[in-house]
Amino acid sequence: MNTDERWLAFTGVDLLDGTRAPGPDEVVLLARLPRADAAGPVNTVVLEWAALPAVPVVAVTADGRRTRTVDVPAAELMSGVRVGPALTALLSELDPVAARRTYAPSFQLGPAGTGAVHVHSRIRLRREDCCLIRITAQPVPTTGVPRLDWLPPAVAAHAAEAVFLNNHHCYYRKCFADRELEYKYTLRPPVDIWAATARLYDRLRAGGLPGYLMEYADEFQTWDYLNHLFEVPAPADEQGYVSFIPSTDGRHLMKRKWFAEDSFERREEHRKGVVTGNDLGRFVAEQLGLRARRLPTFRRVRYDVNVESARTGHVYGIFFDHCSLVADPTVVLSQCELEYLRTRSVLPPDEAAVRVELDEIAAWLEAFLAESGLPNERGYYSKLSFLRDVVAARPELAVVPG
Repeated sequence: MNTDERWLAFTGVDLLDGTRAPGPDEVVLLARLPRADAAGPVNTVVLEWAALPAVPVVAVTADGRRTRTVDVPAAELMSGVRVGPALTALLSELDPVAARRTYAPSFQLGPAGTGAVHVHSRIRLRREDCCLIRITAQPVPTTGVPRLDWLPPAVAAHAAEAVFLNNHHCYYRKCFADRELEYKYTLRPPVDIWAATARLYDRLRAGGLPGYLMEYADEFQTWDYLNHLFEVPAPADEQGYVSFIPSTDGRHLMKRKWFAEDSFERREEHRKGVVTGNDLGRFVAEQLGLRARRLPTFRRVRYDVNVESARTGHVYGIFFDHCSLVADPTVVLSQCELEYLRTRSVLPPDEAAVRVELDEIAAWLEAFLAESGLPNERGYYSKLSFLRDVVAARPELAVVPG
């Protein structure tokens, strides 16, 4: 195949969900996509139908039968989450039985040198776009994409990871499962964090950070919650804090972070649905066995923008927040944070790339902050250090009601 060619294969949905195996006369619709900008294989591909030009589409079978090639406007490729009438007509032209099946995007075939392709499987589909991730660590040999010799190994590779690929949000994994990697930029209040987030969001949506995509279907989030935080000063192997975030069911999200000083990398643990009773201090002492000092409760308002590395599938969050004490809302800490969140990949994750990409994004973010007139000095100033400093300056705030 031409090393620049990129194809989107529409197959029966039953090939991906495993309810039917591909047959010797399998009919596949092949749409030739525009050449990709990225050099080398990528992990994550998002195809937005509105962003594509008219694409040539042909229906083919493994035994060599094929239809004429038709240029189909991108808006007509899909009808909801099924192929549109123009594609159904091509199926009917070749095989009326196939035309009665439900077809949808299944695989992208990307260039991997002469005689081979990289295979991406579709994991999400909406009426306006679809998301695919690479499922082959090594290229799949082919004598030509229209010959469909790549199809059986592609279906087999997808089936081998069906639980990972076919279940909503199960395609995430976490590098550094018990650690947090994060840079912090401390801002000088008052800061309009919504305006700053909106500028950042617009810049990223416009492709301002080359090589990164908005995280598919989860690119912008808003948060607003209380945080009850207890400092754990000793013993040395327990230093850090434990905090409790109330949830809507009367339980708490419990966060533990272990660190002796503010730093880029910290050990952490999250537990959801924790039943604490009415006395958090008692829970910390009796259930966790910790000697801890309660610090002032604060409210955190936070806006998140999430981006994903197309090359690795690593997802990073950029957060603007406003933390104010419940006892005195004029006492404020406002920060911009950059954090590794998770990885969307079926392939072994490239952990070394996380630090490289964090530094790459940080350099871009610092230029953005400077352009926005905001502080852009990379640091690690934690919420724990903030509360310690507040209590040192105003001891009366150390008394927490309840």
